[in-house]
Amino acid sequence: MHDTNLFFDPSLRLTVVFATVLMLGLLLKFWLSSRQIRHVAQHRDQVPAAFAQTITLVAHQKAADYTVAKARVGLVEMALGAVVLLGWTLLGGLSALNQWLAPWLGVGLLQQLAVLVGFALISGLIDLPLSLYQTFVLEEQFGFNKTTLKLWLMDMVKGSLIGALIGLPIAALILWMMGASGGLWWLWAWCVWMGFNLLLLVIYPTLIAPMFNKFTPLQDDAVKARVTALMQRCGFSAKGLFVMDGSKRSAHANAYFTGFGAAKRVVFFDTLLSKLSPAEVDAVLAHELGHFKHKHIIKRIVSMFAMSLAGFALLGWLATQTWFYTGLGVMPNLTAPNDALALLLFLLVMPVFSFFVSPLLAQLSRKHEFEADAYAMQQTSGQDLSTALLKLYEDNASTLTPDPVYVAFYYSHPSASERLARMLPTPA
Repeated sequence: MHDTNLFFDPSLRLTVVFATVLMLGLLLKFWLSSRQIRHVAQHRDQVPAAFAQTITLVAHQKAADYTVAKARVGLVEMALGAVVLLGWTLLGGLSALNQWLAPWLGVGLLQQLAVLVGFALISGLIDLPLSLYQTFVLEEQFGFNKTTLKLWLMDMVKGSLIGALIGLPIAALILWMMGASGGLWWLWAWCVWMGFNLLLLVIYPTLIAPMFNKFTPLQDDAVKARVTALMQRCGFSAKGLFVMDGSKRSAHANAYFTGFGAAKRVVFFDTLLSKLSPAEVDAVLAHELGHFKHKHIIKRIVSMFAMSLAGFALLGWLATQTWFYTGLGVMPNLTAPNDALALLLFLLVMPVFSFFVSPLLAQLSRKHEFEADAYAMQQTSGQDLSTALLKLYEDNASTLTPDPVYVAFYYSHPSASERLARMLPTPA
Protein backbone atom coordinates (compact mmCIF):
# COMPACT_ATOMS: atom_id res chain seq x y z
CA MET A 1 0.00 0.00 0.00
CA HIS A 2 1.07 3.57 -0.63
CA ASP A 3 1.63 5.72 2.41
CA THR A 4 -1.07 8.38 2.14
CA ASN A 5 0.89 10.59 4.53
CA LEU A 6 4.01 10.59 2.34
CA PHE A 7 3.36 14.02 0.85
CA PHE A 8 3.00 15.46 4.33
CA ASP A 9 6.68 14.74 4.88
CA PRO A 10 8.22 18.27 4.97
CA SER A 11 11.27 17.05 3.07
CA LEU A 12 9.17 15.78 0.17
CA ARG A 13 7.02 18.92 0.21
CA LEU A 14 10.10 21.10 -0.09
CA THR A 15 11.38 19.00 -3.00
CA VAL A 16 8.09 19.33 -4.88
CA VAL A 17 7.69 23.05 -4.13
CA PHE A 18 11.27 23.86 -5.09
CA ALA A 19 11.12 21.89 -8.35
CA THR A 20 7.74 23.44 -9.23
CA VAL A 21 8.81 27.02 -8.52
CA LEU A 22 12.08 26.51 -10.39
CA MET A 23 10.22 25.22 -13.46
CA LEU A 24 7.60 27.99 -13.34
CA GLY A 25 10.31 30.62 -13.00
CA LEU A 26 12.26 29.17 -15.91
CA LEU A 27 9.15 29.08 -18.12
CA LEU A 28 8.35 32.69 -17.19
CA LYS A 29 11.90 33.80 -17.97
CA PHE A 30 11.82 32.06 -21.34
CA TRP A 31 8.44 33.59 -22.15
CA LEU A 32 9.61 37.10 -21.24
CA SER A 33 12.83 36.75 -23.25
CA SER A 34 10.93 35.37 -26.24
CA ARG A 35 8.58 38.36 -26.11
CA GLN A 36 11.57 40.71 -26.00
CA ILE A 37 13.25 39.02 -28.97
CA ARG A 38 10.07 39.06 -31.08
CA HIS A 39 9.14 42.63 -30.19
CA VAL A 40 12.58 44.07 -30.90
CA ALA A 41 12.92 42.10 -34.15
CA GLN A 42 9.49 43.23 -35.34
CA HIS A 43 10.45 46.90 -34.88
CA ARG A 44 13.96 46.55 -36.27
CA ASP A 45 13.35 48.12 -39.68
CA GLN A 46 11.89 51.45 -38.60
CA VAL A 47 13.13 54.05 -36.14
CA PRO A 48 10.32 55.12 -33.78
CA ALA A 49 8.82 58.43 -34.89
CA ALA A 50 9.95 60.23 -31.72
CA PHE A 51 13.59 59.45 -32.55
CA ALA A 52 13.49 59.62 -36.36
CA GLN A 53 15.36 62.95 -36.46
CA THR A 54 18.11 61.95 -34.02
CA ILE A 55 18.79 58.21 -34.43
CA THR A 56 19.81 56.71 -37.77
CA LEU A 57 18.31 53.49 -39.06
CA VAL A 58 21.75 51.87 -38.99
CA ALA A 59 22.18 52.68 -35.27
CA HIS A 60 18.64 51.52 -34.53
CA GLN A 61 19.23 48.21 -36.30
CA LYS A 62 22.54 47.69 -34.51
CA ALA A 63 20.78 48.19 -31.16
CA ALA A 64 18.06 45.74 -32.17
CA ASP A 65 20.56 43.10 -33.28
CA TYR A 66 22.65 43.56 -30.13
CA THR A 67 19.59 43.28 -27.88
CA VAL A 68 18.38 40.12 -29.65
CA ALA A 69 21.85 38.55 -29.56
CA LYS A 70 22.18 39.23 -25.81
CA ALA A 71 18.70 37.85 -25.17
CA ARG A 72 19.51 34.64 -27.05
CA VAL A 73 22.69 34.17 -25.04
CA GLY A 74 20.56 34.86 -21.99
CA LEU A 75 18.31 31.94 -22.91
CA VAL A 76 21.32 29.62 -22.91
CA GLU A 77 22.49 31.12 -19.63
CA MET A 78 19.09 30.56 -18.01
CA ALA A 79 18.89 26.95 -19.15
CA LEU A 80 22.45 26.24 -18.02
CA GLY A 81 21.78 27.94 -14.69
CA ALA A 82 18.72 25.77 -14.04
CA VAL A 83 20.61 22.58 -14.89
CA VAL A 84 23.54 23.55 -12.67
CA LEU A 85 21.20 24.47 -9.82
CA LEU A 86 19.49 21.08 -10.05
CA GLY A 87 22.91 19.46 -10.19
CA TRP A 88 24.01 21.12 -6.97
CA THR A 89 20.74 20.44 -5.15
CA LEU A 90 18.30 17.66 -6.04
CA LEU A 91 20.84 15.67 -8.06
CA GLY A 92 23.25 15.61 -5.11
CA GLY A 93 26.23 17.66 -6.25
CA LEU A 94 26.59 19.69 -3.07
CA SER A 95 26.15 16.62 -0.92
CA ALA A 96 28.78 14.74 -2.93
CA LEU A 97 31.27 17.61 -2.58
CA ASN A 98 30.74 17.70 1.17
CA GLN A 99 31.14 13.94 1.56
CA TRP A 100 34.22 13.85 -0.68
CA LEU A 101 36.03 16.51 1.36
CA ALA A 102 35.16 15.10 4.79
CA PRO A 103 37.61 12.13 4.77
CA TRP A 104 40.44 14.40 3.61
CA LEU A 105 39.94 17.26 6.03
CA GLY A 106 37.90 15.73 8.82
CA VAL A 107 35.08 17.73 10.33
CA GLY A 108 35.23 21.32 11.47
CA LEU A 109 35.87 24.81 10.18
CA LEU A 110 38.58 23.91 7.67
CA GLN A 111 36.37 21.35 5.94
CA GLN A 112 33.47 23.80 5.81
CA LEU A 113 35.65 26.49 4.26
CA ALA A 114 36.86 23.89 1.75
CA VAL A 115 33.24 23.21 0.77
CA LEU A 116 32.72 26.94 0.08
CA VAL A 117 35.96 27.19 -1.91
CA GLY A 118 35.22 24.00 -3.86
CA PHE A 119 31.76 25.25 -4.71
CA ALA A 120 33.15 28.62 -5.88
CA LEU A 121 35.86 27.01 -8.03
CA ILE A 122 33.51 24.54 -9.71
CA SER A 123 30.88 27.22 -10.32
CA GLY A 124 33.51 29.51 -11.81
CA LEU A 125 34.72 26.81 -14.18
CA ILE A 126 31.16 26.09 -15.32
CA ASP A 127 30.56 29.79 -16.00
CA LEU A 128 33.89 30.30 -17.77
CA PRO A 129 32.96 29.29 -21.36
CA LEU A 130 29.87 31.50 -21.44
CA SER A 131 31.78 34.43 -19.96
CA LEU A 132 34.47 34.06 -22.63
CA TYR A 133 31.81 33.91 -25.34
CA GLN A 134 30.05 37.03 -24.10
CA THR A 135 33.27 39.04 -24.01
CA PHE A 136 35.20 37.80 -27.03
CA VAL A 137 32.37 36.86 -29.39
CA LEU A 138 29.22 38.82 -28.56
CA GLU A 139 30.81 42.09 -27.40
CA GLU A 140 33.50 41.76 -30.08
CA GLN A 141 30.90 41.25 -32.81
CA PHE A 142 29.25 44.59 -32.03
CA GLY A 143 32.49 46.51 -31.52
CA PHE A 144 32.29 46.93 -27.75
CA ASN A 145 35.06 44.67 -26.52
CA LYS A 146 38.41 46.39 -26.07
CA THR A 147 40.02 43.95 -23.67
CA THR A 148 42.60 41.33 -24.55
CA LEU A 149 42.69 37.72 -23.42
CA LYS A 150 45.72 38.54 -21.26
CA LEU A 151 43.94 41.44 -19.53
CA TRP A 152 40.80 39.35 -19.11
CA LEU A 153 42.80 36.56 -17.47
CA MET A 154 44.64 39.05 -15.25
CA ASP A 155 41.30 40.51 -14.13
CA MET A 156 40.00 37.05 -13.33
CA VAL A 157 43.10 36.13 -11.31
CA LYS A 158 43.15 39.44 -9.43
CA GLY A 159 39.43 39.23 -8.75
CA SER A 160 39.77 35.69 -7.44
CA LEU A 161 42.70 36.58 -5.18
CA ILE A 162 40.98 39.67 -3.78
CA GLY A 163 37.79 37.68 -3.29
CA ALA A 164 39.71 35.02 -1.38
CA LEU A 165 41.65 37.51 0.74
CA ILE A 166 38.50 39.37 1.71
CA GLY A 167 35.86 36.67 1.48
CA LEU A 168 37.53 33.77 3.26
CA PRO A 169 38.08 35.59 6.59
CA ILE A 170 34.48 36.86 6.55
CA ALA A 171 33.17 33.40 5.67
CA ALA A 172 35.30 31.84 8.41
CA LEU A 173 34.01 34.35 10.96
CA ILE A 174 30.37 33.75 10.01
CA LEU A 175 30.81 29.97 10.07
CA TRP A 176 32.46 30.22 13.48
CA MET A 177 29.61 32.41 14.77
CA MET A 178 27.03 29.94 13.45
CA GLY A 179 28.55 27.27 15.66
CA ALA A 180 29.68 29.27 18.66
CA SER A 181 27.21 32.10 19.36
CA GLY A 182 24.01 30.20 20.13
CA GLY A 183 20.53 30.52 18.70
CA LEU A 184 20.92 34.20 17.90
CA TRP A 185 24.04 33.67 15.79
CA TRP A 186 22.19 35.06 12.77
CA LEU A 187 21.78 38.46 14.47
CA TRP A 188 25.49 38.78 15.24
CA ALA A 189 26.40 37.47 11.79
CA TRP A 190 24.11 40.06 10.23
CA CYS A 191 25.88 42.81 12.19
CA VAL A 192 29.24 41.58 10.91
CA TRP A 193 27.93 41.34 7.34
CA MET A 194 26.52 44.87 7.38
CA GLY A 195 29.69 46.28 8.89
CA PHE A 196 31.70 44.55 6.19
CA ASN A 197 29.50 46.02 3.44
CA LEU A 198 29.79 49.53 4.85
CA LEU A 199 33.57 49.11 5.07
CA LEU A 200 33.66 48.04 1.43
CA LEU A 201 31.88 51.25 0.43
CA VAL A 202 34.76 53.17 1.99
CA ILE A 203 37.75 51.11 0.83
CA TYR A 204 36.57 50.07 -2.63
CA PRO A 205 37.21 53.43 -4.38
CA THR A 206 40.71 53.91 -2.98
CA LEU A 207 42.07 50.37 -2.56
CA ILE A 208 40.23 47.86 -4.73
CA ALA A 209 39.06 49.69 -7.88
CA PRO A 210 42.58 51.05 -8.68
CA MET A 211 43.82 47.46 -8.90
CA PHE A 212 41.74 47.05 -12.07
CA ASN A 213 41.56 50.53 -13.60
CA LYS A 214 43.60 53.70 -13.70
CA PHE A 215 41.94 56.74 -12.11
CA THR A 216 43.32 60.17 -12.97
CA PRO A 217 42.07 63.59 -11.80
CA LEU A 218 39.72 65.25 -14.26
CA GLN A 219 41.77 67.61 -16.47
CA ASP A 220 39.11 69.09 -18.76
CA ASP A 221 38.74 72.63 -17.39
CA ALA A 222 35.37 73.23 -19.04
CA VAL A 223 33.85 70.07 -17.63
CA LYS A 224 35.52 70.59 -14.26
CA ALA A 225 34.16 74.14 -13.93
CA ARG A 226 30.62 73.10 -14.79
CA VAL A 227 30.70 70.05 -12.54
CA THR A 228 32.13 71.99 -9.59
CA ALA A 229 29.51 74.72 -9.95
CA LEU A 230 26.73 72.14 -10.22
CA MET A 231 27.88 70.31 -7.09
CA GLN A 232 28.08 73.58 -5.16
CA ARG A 233 24.52 74.49 -6.22
CA CYS A 234 23.31 71.09 -5.11
CA GLY A 235 25.17 71.21 -1.80
CA PHE A 236 27.19 68.10 -2.64
CA SER A 237 30.84 67.47 -1.85
CA ALA A 238 33.13 64.69 -3.03
CA LYS A 239 36.68 63.58 -2.46
CA GLY A 240 37.57 64.31 -6.06
CA LEU A 241 36.63 64.17 -9.74
CA PHE A 242 38.26 61.28 -11.59
CA VAL A 243 38.45 59.82 -15.08
CA MET A 244 38.60 56.02 -15.39
CA ASP A 245 40.21 54.28 -18.34
CA GLY A 246 37.07 52.32 -19.20
CA SER A 247 38.09 52.21 -22.85
CA LYS A 248 40.78 49.69 -21.89
CA ARG A 249 38.08 47.03 -21.63
CA SER A 250 34.92 48.28 -23.31
CA ALA A 251 33.48 50.96 -25.56
CA HIS A 252 30.46 51.33 -23.28
CA ALA A 253 30.22 54.70 -21.52
CA ASN A 254 29.13 55.57 -18.00
CA ALA A 255 29.57 57.86 -15.00
CA TYR A 256 28.96 57.09 -11.36
CA PHE A 257 29.47 58.00 -7.74
CA THR A 258 31.39 55.61 -5.59
CA GLY A 259 32.33 55.44 -1.94
CA PHE A 260 30.52 56.48 1.17
CA GLY A 261 30.68 59.46 3.50
CA ALA A 262 33.94 61.39 3.14
CA ALA A 263 35.23 58.82 0.64
CA LYS A 264 32.70 59.70 -2.10
CA ARG A 265 34.17 60.14 -5.55
CA VAL A 266 32.75 61.20 -8.90
CA VAL A 267 34.04 58.92 -11.66
CA PHE A 268 33.67 59.46 -15.41
CA PHE A 269 34.51 56.82 -17.98
CA ASP A 270 36.92 58.27 -20.53
CA THR A 271 34.51 56.97 -23.17
CA LEU A 272 31.76 59.17 -21.72
CA LEU A 273 33.85 62.35 -21.83
CA SER A 274 34.81 61.66 -25.44
CA LYS A 275 31.17 61.42 -26.54
CA LEU A 276 29.33 64.11 -24.57
CA SER A 277 29.64 67.87 -24.50
CA PRO A 278 30.42 69.60 -21.16
CA ALA A 279 26.76 70.61 -20.82
CA GLU A 280 25.63 67.02 -21.43
CA VAL A 281 28.14 65.68 -18.89
CA ASP A 282 26.72 68.25 -16.47
CA ALA A 283 23.20 66.95 -17.05
CA VAL A 284 24.21 63.30 -16.57
CA LEU A 285 25.95 64.17 -13.31
CA ALA A 286 22.89 66.15 -12.18
CA HIS A 287 20.84 62.98 -12.64
CA GLU A 288 23.21 61.11 -10.33
CA LEU A 289 23.03 63.96 -7.83
CA GLY A 290 19.26 63.59 -7.96
CA HIS A 291 19.60 60.13 -6.45
CA PHE A 292 21.46 61.64 -3.50
CA LYS A 293 19.03 64.57 -3.20
CA HIS A 294 16.08 62.16 -2.94
CA LYS A 295 18.09 59.92 -0.59
CA HIS A 296 17.72 56.95 -2.94
CA ILE A 297 21.14 55.63 -1.94
CA ILE A 298 20.31 55.73 1.77
CA LYS A 299 16.93 54.12 1.10
CA ARG A 300 18.57 51.31 -0.84
CA ILE A 301 21.11 50.72 1.92
CA VAL A 302 18.35 50.63 4.54
CA SER A 303 16.33 48.26 2.35
CA MET A 304 19.40 46.05 1.95
CA PHE A 305 19.85 46.06 5.72
CA ALA A 306 16.22 45.05 6.29
CA MET A 307 16.14 42.33 3.62
CA SER A 308 19.45 40.87 4.74
CA LEU A 309 18.27 40.82 8.36
CA ALA A 310 15.16 38.90 7.30
CA GLY A 311 17.36 36.59 5.24
CA PHE A 312 19.74 35.86 8.12
CA ALA A 313 16.80 35.25 10.48
CA LEU A 314 15.23 32.82 7.99
CA LEU A 315 18.57 31.06 7.52
CA GLY A 316 18.95 30.82 11.28
CA TRP A 317 15.73 28.81 11.43
CA LEU A 318 16.22 26.73 8.28
CA ALA A 319 19.74 25.69 9.30
CA THR A 320 18.24 23.75 12.23
CA GLN A 321 15.69 21.86 10.10
CA THR A 322 16.76 18.47 8.74
CA TRP A 323 14.14 18.63 5.98
CA PHE A 324 15.79 21.80 4.63
CA TYR A 325 18.82 19.72 3.65
CA THR A 326 17.19 16.45 2.62
CA GLY A 327 14.42 18.20 0.70
CA LEU A 328 17.08 19.88 -1.44
CA GLY A 329 19.12 16.78 -2.14
CA VAL A 330 21.75 17.12 0.59
CA MET A 331 22.54 14.54 3.23
CA PRO A 332 23.45 16.58 6.31
CA ASN A 333 26.34 15.65 8.56
CA LEU A 334 25.07 13.70 11.57
CA THR A 335 28.01 14.35 13.89
CA ALA A 336 29.51 17.52 12.41
CA PRO A 337 28.37 21.08 11.64
CA ASN A 338 26.28 21.71 8.54
CA ASP A 339 26.77 25.47 8.50
CA ALA A 340 28.53 25.70 5.12
CA LEU A 341 25.86 23.49 3.55
CA ALA A 342 23.12 25.68 5.03
CA LEU A 343 24.76 28.85 3.68
CA LEU A 344 25.19 27.46 0.18
CA LEU A 345 21.73 25.94 -0.03
CA PHE A 346 20.18 29.20 1.11
CA LEU A 347 22.16 31.23 -1.43
CA LEU A 348 21.26 28.77 -4.20
CA VAL A 349 17.55 28.46 -3.46
CA MET A 350 16.46 31.95 -2.40
CA PRO A 351 16.82 33.53 -5.87
CA VAL A 352 14.39 30.92 -7.22
CA PHE A 353 11.66 32.24 -4.94
CA SER A 354 12.63 35.93 -4.83
CA PHE A 355 12.56 36.13 -8.64
CA PHE A 356 8.79 36.55 -8.53
CA VAL A 357 8.99 39.77 -6.51
CA SER A 358 11.66 41.32 -8.76
CA PRO A 359 9.07 43.34 -10.75
CA LEU A 360 8.21 45.27 -7.58
CA LEU A 361 11.86 46.18 -7.02
CA ALA A 362 12.27 47.10 -10.69
CA GLN A 363 9.22 49.35 -10.53
CA LEU A 364 10.61 51.16 -7.48
CA SER A 365 13.95 51.60 -9.23
CA ARG A 366 12.24 53.11 -12.30
CA LYS A 367 10.37 55.51 -10.02
CA HIS A 368 13.68 56.63 -8.54
CA GLU A 369 15.11 57.16 -12.03
CA PHE A 370 12.19 59.43 -12.98
CA GLU A 371 12.74 61.42 -9.78
CA ALA A 372 16.45 61.78 -10.55
CA ASP A 373 15.65 62.90 -14.10
CA ALA A 374 13.23 65.52 -12.77
CA TYR A 375 15.88 66.84 -10.38
CA ALA A 376 18.45 67.00 -13.19
CA MET A 377 16.06 69.07 -15.29
CA GLN A 378 15.66 71.51 -12.41
CA GLN A 379 19.41 71.96 -12.10
CA THR A 380 20.44 71.81 -15.76
CA SER A 381 18.79 71.67 -19.15
CA GLY A 382 16.24 69.02 -20.05
CA GLN A 383 17.44 69.34 -23.64
CA ASP A 384 21.02 68.56 -22.61
CA LEU A 385 19.89 65.58 -20.56
CA SER A 386 17.78 64.21 -23.40
CA THR A 387 20.56 64.58 -26.00
CA ALA A 388 23.06 63.01 -23.58
CA LEU A 389 20.79 60.04 -22.97
CA LEU A 390 20.15 59.62 -26.67
CA LYS A 391 23.89 59.52 -27.32
CA LEU A 392 24.35 56.96 -24.55
CA TYR A 393 21.47 54.84 -25.83
CA GLU A 394 22.99 54.92 -29.30
CA ASP A 395 26.60 54.34 -28.26
CA ASN A 396 25.65 51.51 -25.90
CA ALA A 397 23.31 50.00 -28.52
CA SER A 398 20.34 50.09 -26.17
CA THR A 399 17.13 49.30 -28.01
CA LEU A 400 14.51 52.02 -28.31
CA THR A 401 11.74 49.44 -28.78
CA PRO A 402 11.82 46.98 -25.88
CA ASP A 403 8.82 44.80 -25.10
CA PRO A 404 6.66 46.62 -22.50
CA VAL A 405 6.05 43.48 -20.43
CA TYR A 406 9.77 42.71 -20.40
CA VAL A 407 10.45 46.30 -19.31
CA ALA A 408 7.91 46.07 -16.50
CA PHE A 409 9.47 42.87 -15.21
CA TYR A 410 13.19 43.52 -15.60
CA TYR A 411 14.16 47.10 -16.38
CA SER A 412 15.68 49.04 -13.49
CA HIS A 413 15.58 52.16 -15.70
CA PRO A 414 12.56 53.38 -17.69
CA SER A 415 12.64 52.78 -21.42
CA ALA A 416 14.02 55.53 -23.62
CA SER A 417 10.59 56.58 -24.88
CA GLU A 418 9.25 56.92 -21.34
CA ARG A 419 12.22 58.91 -20.09
CA LEU A 420 12.61 61.22 -23.04
CA ALA A 421 8.88 61.97 -23.26
CA ARG A 422 9.25 63.80 -19.94
CA MET A 423 12.27 65.84 -21.00
CA LEU A 424 11.26 69.06 -22.62
CA PRO A 425 13.68 71.91 -23.28
CA THR A 426 13.94 74.33 -20.39
CA PRO A 427 11.82 77.44 -21.18
CA ALA A 428 13.82 80.53 -22.00
